[in-house]
Amino acid sequence: MDKVLEVGVSVIMPTYNQASFISRAIKSLLFQTVGNWELIIINDGSTDETSEIVKKFLADPRIKCFKNKSNIGLGACLNKGISHSKSNYVAYLPSDDLYHKNHLESMLSILKENKEAILVYSGIRHHYNKLAEGKIQGFPLQLVQVLHKKTEDKWIERDEFVTDDLYRMFWAKLEAKGCFLATSQISSEWVDHPDQRHKIIQEPIGGLQPYKLKYKVNRPLRFHSTTGNFIDEVEFFKPFRKPAKTKKGGLKVLLVGELAYNSERIYALEEYGHQLYGLWTDSPYWFNTVGPLPFGNVKDIPYENWIEPVKKIKPDVIYALLNWQTVLFAYKILNENPGIPFVWHFKEGPFICLEKGIWKELISLFTKSDGQIYTSPEMKVWFEEFLPEKSSYTMILDGDLPKKEWFTEDVSPLLSEKDGEIHTVVPGRPIGLHPHNVAELAEEKIHLHFYGDFTQGQWKEWINKTEKLAKGYLHTHSNCTQNNWVKEFSQYDAGWLHFFKSENYGELMKANWDDLNYPARMATLAVAGLPMLQRDNSGHIVATQTLAKELEIGLFFKTFKELGNLLRDQTKMRQLRNNIWERRNFFCFDEHVRELTEFFLKVIEKKKMSTETAKTTTHAEVVI
Repeated sequence: MDKVLEVGVSVIMPTYNQASFISRAIKSLLFQTVGNWELIIINDGSTDETSEIVKKFLADPRIKCFKNKSNIGLGACLNKGISHSKSNYVAYLPSDDLYHKNHLESMLSILKENKEAILVYSGIRHHYNKLAEGKIQGFPLQLVQVLHKKTEDKWIERDEFVTDDLYRMFWAKLEAKGCFLATSQISSEWVDHPDQRHKIIQEPIGGLQPYKLKYKVNRPLRFHSTTGNFIDEVEFFKPFRKPAKTKKGGLKVLLVGELAYNSERIYALEEYGHQLYGLWTDSPYWFNTVGPLPFGNVKDIPYENWIEPVKKIKPDVIYALLNWQTVLFAYKILNENPGIPFVWHFKEGPFICLEKGIWKELISLFTKSDGQIYTSPEMKVWFEEFLPEKSSYTMILDGDLPKKEWFTEDVSPLLSEKDGEIHTVVPGRPIGLHPHNVAELAEEKIHLHFYGDFTQGQWKEWINKTEKLAKGYLHTHSNCTQNNWVKEFSQYDAGWLHFFKSENYGELMKANWDDLNYPARMATLAVAGLPMLQRDNSGHIVATQTLAKELEIGLFFKTFKELGNLLRDQTKMRQLRNNIWERRNFFCFDEHVRELTEFFLKVIEKKKMSTETAKTTTHAEVVI
């Protein structure tokens, strides 16, 4: 057993692909005013030059390095480092941060002099030129500013759950055993850069998908950032984890891009008998689901040299989708495509593509693909204004519909039956509903229930103003996942679509995104059997209004007084609820898989015929 150092400190350095930082971090330790430390570097599967750089420092007997075969996560690395430590005092030095020369000395002296203390933290420089004598506002204590007594406690590891909250990961365990003291001296630096772990985790720039991609995680996670909702892939996707059986006649479908919110919908393709493969965008947003998927049996293809493995697989069709974030990726695959029938399915949003300067690539996806899928008839006609000629190989299908498992019968009693007032719900941003509008609703005794704590964090000012104007009529709720949609949302009388006044006057070229879009909440409300509320935009081209009228599932009004009268018409409301319940499967992805398969087969046949025609033409030219 190693002898415990009488004085000194064990410094744990977790590192992953920080070769450009790590020399500076180690040198900051070498410059410390105390020299009886040990540095334990845990190289968490780095693929850059980290190993080569660290080797130059290993001649110092105080420095040791352990390399993981693959990335195991921050918590596991810290636990591994502590298990190798020889001192009763533990400090941390992430490879992108640094110590000032008196850092360890100032903290050790305080911790040794105060027996009741279990942790000491320094002041810290952060965000280039900002200073904090203790905790940085809005953040927990950072690793680089902490020194604590060694205990039997363990850091939370990736298999338990992933979070950017270090307090939940470990500090809370120490706080229960002793007090935390501050040096009040600025002696460390938390270096600000895009690859910081908390930025990879926090929505909306980071999130679950960027985290899994960054650290090459290929299994389901429990994930909770300090800015978002708890995500439990382990439990949520359990119904879709068993591989479905393929059947004779099933297609080999290569999914290209990302799957957005209701990613589990593609399991319905597998259930139908298709064999699925995935070639995913390498820069997803937090809501752009990419592989490895936490369900089903999708076989991923690495992006590097993707053409050769695809040629071996011989997919029947490429199904490229879905939102603007994948346009450039899908465009690249289209141009490098070795001749596989290519279907492009686009949901949102064309105006963002204009703003981002990727319009040319988007139009190329529509003109050069073998088949195109539009989310609404209005969207199809709008896009055709930009295309040189109309395609005969098109389909209309909302690309992000939920799976059938969420269409349960678990209906809740109406709140209005309890208190006699009307209760409406908005699952997500209350787009178009200004605080004074909610006050007008309150005058009609109409409540508004606002779901989504992540969204609420972005709408704090709106919430504060609304609560003052409509006291008692705005209610905020945490996020509700698909498995609870019916039970939770069915208690309300109706649900809000985007509330806006169209100004296109029936002229398609004047249409904007609100006019063309089927918002994701439309399916959410349909699953729960809720009539859909929207401003009456008669005389204008509005996709949601056209569909809601066609299916007889919506309420259209010009004033909130008119809306109040409609919602109090119990006979009308009962009929609307019956209509949406009977027709809600229109919003179920499984209901469209057969039609989608037939479309794939049509596109495949088209590609085959055009290829044979090209061969015949080439042969004829050679003969001549």
